[in-house]
Amino acid sequence: MADQPQEQRRYYLKYDFYKLDPAWRRLPQEERRAAAQEFLTLVESFSDSMMIRSYTCLGLRADVDFLLWKVSDRLEAFPEMAARTNLSAMGPYLTLAHSFLSMTRRSIYVDNHRHEGQEGTRTTVRPAGSKYFFVYPFVKTHEWYQLPMSERQPMMDEHIAIGHKYPNVRINTSYSYGLDDQEFVVAFEATDPAEFLDLVMALREAKQRPYTERDTPIFTCIAQGLKEILESLGG
Repeated sequence: MADQPQEQRRYYLKYDFYKLDPAWRRLPQEERRAAAQEFLTLVESFSDSMMIRSYTCLGLRADVDFLLWKVSDRLEAFPEMAARTNLSAMGPYLTLAHSFLSMTRRSIYVDNHRHEGQEGTRTTVRPAGSKYFFVYPFVKTHEWYQLPMSERQPMMDEHIAIGHKYPNVRINTSYSYGLDDQEFVVAFEATDPAEFLDLVMALREAKQRPYTERDTPIFTCIAQGLKEILESLGG
């Protein structure tokens, strides 16, 4: 895969949501600091082989504390990092509460679509760097796939047109067919949570909505450096 031209290369995406055991905060402070620094160094050591973005979920959901969004052209990079995490001092205190695996590919509906100012192709991942990040798994009904393209395309065109009304919300859709339980992972970058809420509310009235089987759980995340995240967790 690494030998393919940049515009043809496809990438694996991993959304790992971690929950830290409360027992962690009862450890001596120096022990926590050393373990947190070890974990930070571990994550940074993978920055040459994958893109990693960190987000806090602390206080936003009861079941997760932070997200690491990972992108690599090697599937093996994810278990390699997971193995090293398990062997780290923080490993015994970290639970992978939710995890979604997906891959980039060109869309059959919106191959030529992009928001104004959005660079790259549908097979690359180029984060906008927005403060807010919203992630959820997505599954269509079986009936959707039995519809002819002549019926599906107009519904998707409407879906896209609604999205154009919210230019500050950028979508990152990746595909999980055969790789994970969901069919897609949908991740939105936004500068204002209210704008994202309004977009989702508008999409509820779109014609393709009845063909949605599942689009939960939904995770609201805020971009934050991993060092700051670990400090907020007691590291």
